[in-house]
Amino acid sequence: MSPKTSHNHADLASEADSEPPPDDARADHPGPEASGDGRPPEGGSRSEADGDASTREAEVGADVPGEPGRSREDLEREIDQLNDRHLRLAAEFENYRKRVRAEKLATWARAQADLVRRLVESVDDLQRVALLDPKTASVQDIVEGVDLVERKLLRALADAGLEVLDPAGEDFDPNVMEAVMTAPASSEEEDDTVDMVLQRGYLLEGHLVRPARVSVRKHG
Repeated sequence: MSPKTSHNHADLASEADSEPPPDDARADHPGPEASGDGRPPEGGSRSEADGDASTREAEVGADVPGEPGRSREDLEREIDQLNDRHLRLAAEFENYRKRVRAEKLATWARAQADLVRRLVESVDDLQRVALLDPKTASVQDIVEGVDLVERKLLRALADAGLEVLDPAGEDFDPNVMEAVMTAPASSEEEDDTVDMVLQRGYLLEGHLVRPARVSVRKHG
């Protein structure tokens, strides 16, 4: 390459470097001050605007319960009110519990008194039978008197919720029966059935008072 040719290339490169950038390039790379409309916020800088917003949030938060804006006196007053309410509720519940317990005891006492009243009447009948003169009273009179007292006692107990267990011929139930002896069964169908009731049992309002003592048939 000749010296003249090299000099021409250098001149072209210098002219390319000195040309201004196109309009599109200037639009894609805005300057540091080109933000929004290119002007700062009216009335001050951005930091001042943020400070005003924080002040407004603090003023709103001061009215919200439980926020740091509430005074110590207000919080202590609220705590005292809640504590007083808790103590009143506890006292009311204790009084309610005592009242319910007293009502239950009173109801139970009335039920016992009513049952005793019924039994006392039967005791009076039994006493009259015991006062019969053996010289004038017959055996039949004594038996009838005792039978009358028994029926009256059972009726009074039945009114109180007593149920008599007399399971002769029924299947043996260990929940309400007690097997004290066994008896031979004539067939397999009679196996584990009650042969004889030696002592009747009783249920009171579904609760077992005494199991029935029975003999149970066993086959083979």
